[in-house]
Amino acid sequence: MHQILFRLPEFLPGRLSGAPIFAYGVMLVVGFFAAMELAKFLARRSRLDPEIFANAALIALVAGVVGARLSHVLENVGDYTRSDLSFGANLWNAINLRSGGLTYYGGFLLAFAAVLAYGFYKRVPIRLGMDIIAPCLMIGLGFGRIGCYLNGCCYGAQTHVAWATEFPYHSDAYLEQAHDGLIRVPPDLLGADGQPRSVEEIEADRTLSPESRQHLLAEAAAQHALPVHPAELYSTLTAWLIAALLIAYFTLPHAPGRGFALMLILESITRFLLEEVRAEPVFTPFGKHIFGTMSYSMVLSIPLLVLGIVLWFAFGRRRTEIDERVAAAPASATV
Repeated sequence: MHQILFRLPEFLPGRLSGAPIFAYGVMLVVGFFAAMELAKFLARRSRLDPEIFANAALIALVAGVVGARLSHVLENVGDYTRSDLSFGANLWNAINLRSGGLTYYGGFLLAFAAVLAYGFYKRVPIRLGMDIIAPCLMIGLGFGRIGCYLNGCCYGAQTHVAWATEFPYHSDAYLEQAHDGLIRVPPDLLGADGQPRSVEEIEADRTLSPESRQHLLAEAAAQHALPVHPAELYSTLTAWLIAALLIAYFTLPHAPGRGFALMLILESITRFLLEEVRAEPVFTPFGKHIFGTMSYSMVLSIPLLVLGIVLWFAFGRRRTEIDERVAAAPASATV
C-alpha cells in the first residue's frame, strides 16, 4: 500500500505547493493511455481512423468512472447513507474517488453503452470496433487494479499463503478487521468515538506533547492488518492474460464481434472465481439474501457470461462488415 506516490515541489504556487499525487489516480491515467494507444494501433491495423478510437477512449473514461463509482455506491449504499453524517458529508463520501471504490462492471456497462452510441454516430463497423476495444478494456483494468493495491482497497480475504499482503494501520483492511473484532486496537490509538484515529488526526492533535505524538505514531506504524490475498494483483494478472489472448485472437481470421464475446466469457468466469478470494460483502438487495452468499460482482458475472455465449453464436457468421467496410472505404480514409 502506497497511496501517495510523491508530492509536488514546495516552490510551486498556491495549493500546488506540496500537493500529493495519488497512486490510484496515476494508475488510472496510465491505464487509460495504454488502452487508448492499443486501440489506435488495432484501428490502424484494421484500416480505420485511430482518432475515432482516441475520442471513444475519452468518452469511455468519463462514463466508466461515473458508472463504476455509481455502482460501488449502490453496492455499499449503507456506507453512504449514514445517519450520523449530514447529507453533504454522505454526498462527499459518495463522490470522493480518493477513498477508492470503483466497481468494474458498473463502469464497463455505462462506458460500453456510451462508446457504442458514439460508434453508431461515427458509423464505425460496430462488431469490429467491439473486437478492438475488448483487449483495451482488459489492459485498463489491469492498471486500475494496481492502483487499487497501492490504495489499499478491493483487498482479498484472510489467508496465510506465503505471498499474502499485510496492509498498514488505518487501511481499509485494518479498519474492517478491527470492526469485526479480529484485531485489538491499542486503547491510546482510539478516538473519542471509539474508532481508530488516523495518522493525520494524531499529527494534527495539538493537545499532545511532541513525545506523546511520536509515541502514538510509532505505535501506529507497528500496527498492521492480518494477512490477506493480494486479490488486486490476481485481477491484474488475469486481465493482462486475457488481453494477450484477445490480441492474439484478433490477428487470426474470425467472425467480427467474437473477440468481444470471448472477452465477456473469460472475464465473467475469472471474476466469479476471483470473488472467492476477495473480502466482498454478500449482495442483499432490499435487505434479502436473494442470491445466497454471492457478492454483487458474482451476480453480475452470470448474465454477462450468458451474454458472451449468446454473442459468440450470434456473431458466428464468417461473412463480415469488416470486408465490406474496408472495400468501400476510400484510400484517404485509411491510416
